[in-house]
Amino acid sequence: MSKTINPAKIERRAFEGLGHADHGWLNARHHFSFADYYDPNRMGWGSIRVWNDDEIAPGAGFPPHPHRDMEIITYVREGAITHKDSLGNVGRTQAGDVQVMSAGSGLTHSEYNVEPEPTRIFQIWIQPATRGESPSWGAKPFPKGDRSGQLVTLASGFEGDGDALPIRTPARVMGATLKAGETIEHEVDEGRHAYLVPATGAVDANGTRLNARDGGAVPGGTTLRLTAIDDSEIILVDAA
Repeated sequence: MSKTINPAKIERRAFEGLGHADHGWLNARHHFSFADYYDPNRMGWGSIRVWNDDEIAPGAGFPPHPHRDMEIITYVREGAITHKDSLGNVGRTQAGDVQVMSAGSGLTHSEYNVEPEPTRIFQIWIQPATRGESPSWGAKPFPKGDRSGQLVTLASGFEGDGDALPIRTPARVMGATLKAGETIEHEVDEGRHAYLVPATGAVDANGTRLNARDGGAVPGGTTLRLTAIDDSEIILVDAA
């Protein structure tokens, strides 16, 4: 039988209280400790290590830099991001779509906004189940209409989620679009960690209001019940 926890145990992390860095070309909010933002109480949530809310100015971006042993998922909220890496991959991922980079044993990549308007993304890092694997990159469109009223798996480390981009960790990155008043549920099993961010709109999460770009940390053993207060676009990660 499913168990709904006390709503107070869903920790709201208000957008205004997130770590903040404005570099001019990059206006970033950090849900967890990252770069110059350090909070010992927000080093991650389970295997979720980074959730950055980035706004990238036109013609700007991240120059080539290395990564290793991390699953890096980019969800494009507005605009588009153009990726190049040392494996020879080149791709443009636009609003509503997803790219995944499994850094594995190491690679170098760049991410630029070559569009005439700002690009806004969520970048999510999840620790891999194994280290030193061969690096890889992939991207895929996910039409928002397919997510209407339901959670759709965008990236997954589980067999059977064949339509999702593969990641090398026992986690799912999911998205949904909800009309005001619509409700969905998701079971967060014991020992798991879920983290929820409305990209747009506002939702009621087990009695806790989450506004656009707020975070909600949900512990294992929870039936998460989400009701849209406004028309909303939601990203939810369920990880170890």
